[in-house]
Amino acid sequence: MTKKDYYDILGVGKGASPEEIKRAYRKLARKYHPDVNPGDKSAEGKFKELNEAFEVLGDPKKRTQYDQFGHAAFQQGAGAGGFQGFRGFGGGDFSSFEDIFSGGFDDIFNVFSGMRGETRRRAASGADLRYDTTITLEEACSGIAKEIQVPRFEKCSACKGTGAKSGTAKKTCPKCSGTGQVRQVRRSFLGQMITIGMCDKCKGTGTIIETPCPTCSGSGRVRRTRTIEINIPPGVDDGSHLRIAREGEAGMNGAPSGDLYVVIHVEPHNIFDRYENDLYCKTTIGIAQATLGDEIEIPTIKGKAKLKIPPGTQSHTIFRLRGQGMPDLHGRGKGDQQVKVVVEIPKSLTKKQKELIQKYADETKQEATIGKGFFDKMKEYF
Repeated sequence: MTKKDYYDILGVGKGASPEEIKRAYRKLARKYHPDVNPGDKSAEGKFKELNEAFEVLGDPKKRTQYDQFGHAAFQQGAGAGGFQGFRGFGGGDFSSFEDIFSGGFDDIFNVFSGMRGETRRRAASGADLRYDTTITLEEACSGIAKEIQVPRFEKCSACKGTGAKSGTAKKTCPKCSGTGQVRQVRRSFLGQMITIGMCDKCKGTGTIIETPCPTCSGSGRVRRTRTIEINIPPGVDDGSHLRIAREGEAGMNGAPSGDLYVVIHVEPHNIFDRYENDLYCKTTIGIAQATLGDEIEIPTIKGKAKLKIPPGTQSHTIFRLRGQGMPDLHGRGKGDQQVKVVVEIPKSLTKKQKELIQKYADETKQEATIGKGFFDKMKEYF
């Protein structure tokens, strides 16, 4: 199914400024937010489209990738378990209803009659977590499934995250009537002043627990170490990260869990160096091989390959093995392997070998005087 253009979803042109994109998102998000349209599936779907579009166009790097490659730039591992840019571990987007209406839209508070306080409690998702893991270059090339152990707060199974003992339930806070906020009116000679603050009885939750759950002591969360399987796709580089939705810490009072970010570290290799999708290595050959030519065997990331050395090969010549590098993370082919050939000069010779070298020098009229060749070449520049 063809995805809609993100610019069309937000109703802006491709030359729109970041502020124009943000304003367009705020306006449409207020209109289609599920809290404003309870039970309306079409509004919920539209709201998801808006979030997806803003997550890309609201990030300068992702927007550049989208402008160049369209939706294909995010097809590899999109969504849960996919590789994406960091959202700042809890910031940078307008995922909550309160965020959408903040920043100059305080008049909306009166329109929705306290809905803002209620949505604050629902939007307080758990903390995002970071987990670092190390893999080899071979594993980065082929991809790998790994199991990791993540210590985190999880929803209490005994009370299902409510914090209330099984068989009991939370009660609406009598002081704030469930809004989580209290309103105070103060009069002075300057007039009347109204302040709204967090309810001190329920701590802003809107509910109170008379009989706390004995397992979690009323917090709705317990600390456990969870085994999670992650799939690392082929082509990841050092510093890449994997976002696994809702595998972070559980939120308080039954709120949604945060996300888990797995940061990938690739171990240095004893043969290959990597630059983008290309691999670099070095091998040595003898004078005879360089002079007469040869066919040698060299290692690759997947095994071995034959490399033909043509006669007269000079030291530090670089040969390219096409398609023997790392796979592209987004599925756009593979890099190459660059092989630097260094001609090894023998440090000691037998008497016969010296005689053969001298004979060669005599036949080619090469003089062994140190430095003469250099000064002869310098004369060409003066």
